[in-house]
Amino acid sequence: MLKERYINPFTDFGFKKLFGSEPNKDLLIDFLNELLPPEHRIVDLSYTPNERLGALELDRRAIFDLYCTGSNGDRFIVEMQKAKQNYFKDRSVFYASFPIQEQAQRGNWNFQLSAVYLIGILDFVFSEDEHEQAVRHEVKLKDQKDRVFYDKLTFIYLEMPNFKKPESELATNFDKWLYVLQRLPDLYERPSALGERVFKKLFQAAEIAKFSLEELRGYEESIKHYRDLKNVIDTSYGEGLAVGMEQGLQRGMEEGVKQGKEQGIEEGLKQGREEGLKQGREEEKQEMALKMLRAGVSREVIAGATGWDAGDLDAFFFTNQKGSN
Repeated sequence: MLKERYINPFTDFGFKKLFGSEPNKDLLIDFLNELLPPEHRIVDLSYTPNERLGALELDRRAIFDLYCTGSNGDRFIVEMQKAKQNYFKDRSVFYASFPIQEQAQRGNWNFQLSAVYLIGILDFVFSEDEHEQAVRHEVKLKDQKDRVFYDKLTFIYLEMPNFKKPESELATNFDKWLYVLQRLPDLYERPSALGERVFKKLFQAAEIAKFSLEELRGYEESIKHYRDLKNVIDTSYGEGLAVGMEQGLQRGMEEGVKQGKEQGIEEGLKQGREEGLKQGREEEKQEMALKMLRAGVSREVIAGATGWDAGDLDAFFFTNQKGSN
């Protein structure tokens, strides 16, 4: 039995319920306009099929969370990413290549392109940003003098764990959108700070009690998958980090004693910690994947959570499925 009044937008069902349907496209337009520069503000948009195939049958395919086209031809890919992935940035670039290639025209064409935006809403923080507090990161193609070389390809990442403003500090519509995305399943009433019409509509669309029986079943399955994945990742991270630290400290002590000097102990401990953390992360990833495999989680979800490529994933499945027979 679900206890929350409003859906979790970080679930696949919740995200597409709020932003991926024609009746609610004004919610998506309002949200995207908080991220875009004035010259690329959206007046209207149309949803585009979220699956894209390469030019050849053997090319890999891409399946986006949301893909839409503005009335001026600009393309927008919106991805909700729940778990850290080793090659998420690579995937972002790969995904962005599809709306670029599909703009090709037959006959005489001058190669003029419409702008492409990839927006990632992340339920994690990139490793290189762990000591920063910024939520919004914008990336463009630049030259060696830090000048924008091409202004029609933009990646915008929102690192949601870095957003920590309470309701009393919500100063802009951007703040309010981040707040509602982060806090929606924890709320029971619409906060007074979110008095705008767009948020009133969002809370109405997000109310679980108004779902049809089919929608309720779909959401229950989606929230179960989200919670299982989050629990597996959190548990594996804690266990892997603890094991890695213990092994790293032990190796560091052994190395330090072997060197027989105070400086050697210091260096050994430092090296041991680093090696232990590295090993702990790898063991954490393997343990997480094994738990997901035993729980019946699909290959695609395991690949997304671990960042493994097809070769690594095939080797893991072969080893563990063989061992379980």
